[in-house]
Amino acid sequence: MTMKSFSVFFFVLLLLASPILQVARCQSEAEADVAEAVEEGELGIVGEEAQDFGSGNFDSAPGVETLCLFPKNSAKFISAGEETELLVGVENVGESPVNVIAITASVHLPFDHRMLVQNLSAQAFNNASVPPSKQATFPYIFAVSKYLQPGTFDLVGNIFYEIDQHPYQSTFYNGTIEVVEAGGFLSVESVFLVTLGIALLVLFGLWLQGQFQRISKKTKRAPKVEVGTRTTDTSLDEWLQGTAYTQSASKSKKKK
Repeated sequence: MTMKSFSVFFFVLLLLASPILQVARCQSEAEADVAEAVEEGELGIVGEEAQDFGSGNFDSAPGVETLCLFPKNSAKFISAGEETELLVGVENVGESPVNVIAITASVHLPFDHRMLVQNLSAQAFNNASVPPSKQATFPYIFAVSKYLQPGTFDLVGNIFYEIDQHPYQSTFYNGTIEVVEAGGFLSVESVFLVTLGIALLVLFGLWLQGQFQRISKKTKRAPKVEVGTRTTDTSLDEWLQGTAYTQSASKSKKKK
């Protein structure tokens, strides 16, 4: 394998890795935004008891923007029976303070969103206020049932808040999650990095093998040496008998 082929393979691997690197870069930027929101916002104290907000169905308030982030689980792999943390960012671009009350979530079947699989625990907050033109980040810790079969499900997360004593709610996440068995968590990024490392090692080994074989062939080639003696072909002499070449050759032998 030549150096040119090795460079082509390495370039192809870099092209394959670019989407994963782009996702990692976007994830880092999102984490930085959430960290900035934590510094600028005012996080409320988590209450010990949470009310039942599932029966309420309120509209979202204008001027309130939400953001959801899985800080330690960008692949959204949820281990059954184990706690998972997500962060909910709230930006208040209105003129009145936003009083955050609670965060709830539920798990649904992906092919039929009306089929409820599990209502997750509600997280209540006390004295959690987001002033106008400010941001705040609220943690939400949940755990799906340990008896839930591994597979793809839909997660719907809502945040409840009040503005001027009027209740509102906003959906901060409505997407898929992958439920895996406890202890079977393996991120897509880890699998890709391991595969990429193995591929690079294999290509490097093939390149070294090609270089070694090329050097071995060069050392085994022996230089050609001209031999001083001359061999005479008898069939050639018979074919040249009677010609001027044989007569001149016989005269030269007589002179000697």
